[in-house]
Amino acid sequence: MTPGLDLALLLGAAVLLVAVGAVRFSTRLGVPSLLVYLALGVTLGEGGLGIRFHDVELTRVLGFCALIVIIAEGGLSARWSTLRPVLGLASTLATAGVLVSILVVGLIVHLALGLDWRLALLYGAVLSSTDAAAVFATLRRLRLPPRLVAALEAESGMNDAPAVLVVVLLSRNAPAGHPWWYDVLLVGYELGAGAAVGVLAGLTGRFALRRAALPASGLYPIAVVGFTVLAYAAGAVLHASGFLAVYVAGVLLGNARLPHRQAILGFADGLAWLAQIGLFVLLGLLATPARLGAAVLPAVVTGLALLLAARPLSVAVAALPFRVGLREQAFLSWAGLRGAVPIVLATIPLSERVPGADRLFDAVFVLVVIFTLLQAGTLAPAARRLGVTAPAEAEEIRVETAPLERMRADLLQLEVPPGSRLSGVHVDELRLPVGASVTLVLRDGTGFVPDPYTRLKVGDSLLIVATAGVRDETERRLRAISRRGRLARWFGEYGEDRGE
Repeated sequence: MTPGLDLALLLGAAVLLVAVGAVRFSTRLGVPSLLVYLALGVTLGEGGLGIRFHDVELTRVLGFCALIVIIAEGGLSARWSTLRPVLGLASTLATAGVLVSILVVGLIVHLALGLDWRLALLYGAVLSSTDAAAVFATLRRLRLPPRLVAALEAESGMNDAPAVLVVVLLSRNAPAGHPWWYDVLLVGYELGAGAAVGVLAGLTGRFALRRAALPASGLYPIAVVGFTVLAYAAGAVLHASGFLAVYVAGVLLGNARLPHRQAILGFADGLAWLAQIGLFVLLGLLATPARLGAAVLPAVVTGLALLLAARPLSVAVAALPFRVGLREQAFLSWAGLRGAVPIVLATIPLSERVPGADRLFDAVFVLVVIFTLLQAGTLAPAARRLGVTAPAEAEEIRVETAPLERMRADLLQLEVPPGSRLSGVHVDELRLPVGASVTLVLRDGTGFVPDPYTRLKVGDSLLIVATAGVRDETERRLRAISRRGRLARWFGEYGEDRGE
């Protein structure tokens, strides 16, 4: 009856299934899945199967919609107990760090490539935002201290807002008609108002969903996502930063102990994956392969300026008021991943027909591909070389289990990697707080319920049930034993997340 729709559904389903399968394939090879999705889009485009797609405005709109979902998931999954200690650092990275990055990249690009100041600063602004999808997907596979992970994830969730505002200001074709300090105040207002809107939306959602008796559990995840989208829309209507509102609302809702919380997190995670797949494939479709060769040199020059000068300097400036060690600063500098966000931001000057915007888009596209391969594959070795790895970090498992919800408990998974002092420790020597218990051990493919005298071995995978009140204490205790063994407290080790 509708052959066009049937063919589109067939192609869409095939792309989706290939993309889902590519996640496992890319994880094994150590290649970020976003590159696979971009390659899928390029393959489908005019340089491959011949699908012609040049609608920049549609890409911009759909890109913003995808970013709303991705940022919302990042906020929902962020734990306030780990986010709170790094909130000042992350906020400074997302504001002062963005400003430093824009100025440094703009200066170097202006001098090295001979671009006019407006276009040079646009290069800096478009690339000033780290990518939430790339950061969330990459860091959650690594064993890093919660402080580092929380700082990078919070930064990536918050720095989209100032980057978007600066790109929009620089892309205006008509003269502003007001002094420069007006734009500074405008950015300050939009960030402050965006945060306020996010707080209001998050608190409203917490109050409503805790008291609402919805007829089906599947409605709760939809309602939570609805509140995060509401935060963005309300912020946009009030001329505030919608992206910051989304992240703030997500953090408040994700830490609220809502009904069916695990189902909410699982739904948001799946929705964020779908948004990532659709966004990267769409951006791959928009690219013109014939033009990308000429963009390699500008991309490499800009990428080196960003990687070796702008990012380290922005981290150093942002870290000045905080106790951040040099090794942590070095890792923060290297882990500032770029992904879909800069490509989406590059569509703003493209849709505004800024002179040179097409070359900007091509250079950013090539830069993201090259430097994602360079950085993402080296994060784990860099963390080990800098000594910022954390061999025993418990990871929350998102399983919808009604008894755990009634107990206000979480299910955690812990691996015993080579070199961990957890190896050789008996279960009763873990001395977990009351309210936490090792319920299952998986060893050599076989699961069993441990007794107090079970000795842990390298390669064991532990399932731990911990109530909300003792979860942080449980994780601190496990970190302490991993570092110093069963006599951790004797050596004065309490598992605090140290800034080394």
